[in-house]
Amino acid sequence: MNPVPLDTLNTADRKAFTSALGEVMELAPWVADEAYAARPFASLAALHQTMTDAVRNGGDERQRALIEGHPDLAGKAAREGKLTADSTAEQAGAGLDRLSEEEFAAFHRLNDAYRAKFGMPFIVCVRRHGKDSILREFERRLKNDAAAERQTALAEIFRIAALRLDQRVTAPDRLKVHGRLSTHVLDTHGGHPAAGVAIELCEIGAGGGARAILRTVTNADGRTEKPLFIGTPIPVATYELRFAVAQYFSRRNVPMSDPPFLGTVPIRFAVAEPEGEYHVPLAVSPWAYSTYRGS
Repeated sequence: MNPVPLDTLNTADRKAFTSALGEVMELAPWVADEAYAARPFASLAALHQTMTDAVRNGGDERQRALIEGHPDLAGKAAREGKLTADSTAEQAGAGLDRLSEEEFAAFHRLNDAYRAKFGMPFIVCVRRHGKDSILREFERRLKNDAAAERQTALAEIFRIAALRLDQRVTAPDRLKVHGRLSTHVLDTHGGHPAAGVAIELCEIGAGGGARAILRTVTNADGRTEKPLFIGTPIPVATYELRFAVAQYFSRRNVPMSDPPFLGTVPIRFAVAEPEGEYHVPLAVSPWAYSTYRGS
């Protein structure tokens, strides 16, 4: 789907407007239909606010139907391919389409426990979380009371809607839905940026297993050509950056022991703010390294 300019939506007829935005709220095209009456919108933020206000003012019955319209996470509908296109992409992005049998059993157990207590599906903006983080959210929110959990579910729906609007509509303003993760490498032995350092970014699971997310190489400035995460939330998870420093120093003919004292330097860190800015640099010589959280 190609994004639609906000100006185009402001002049669109009702059918075109609801066709473009009818799926922003899961299985609830009435939200876009009500927002149509509030045109023109001065900003994307104003459009999002209007849609969330429509839900807040929609009454208990409509709110309940909106909540019930969301699928279970990694549930039967997902396994049978019966989700909406948005939900399918969102759950797949969080890795919920490739669970182990043990992980699937954990999701099934928590889905059942949540429905038994609250009588509704568990809703979380999965694009902001890794699998382990979603399971922790399940456990944490099962301790809530029904009123608090209903408000939490609506807040998560509004986060999902913001990300969907960000994909569907172009406007001069941007919603605060993206994070940024970057790195750079400084060669403290040579006193200059380290060009040509191979880098691997991995997500670390609760059991310690690593899943490679991307591989890249530093440029002449010691940075990657583009940030490691940009234009998307950074899922709440533990990550590890792996820097192939022995390979880099060997190419520069820097004297090293055999085997090298530092081969691959791993920096393990956690992301708690999906919309935050994280900069994880490496200052390195053949014998020592340091890092910190920048922004």
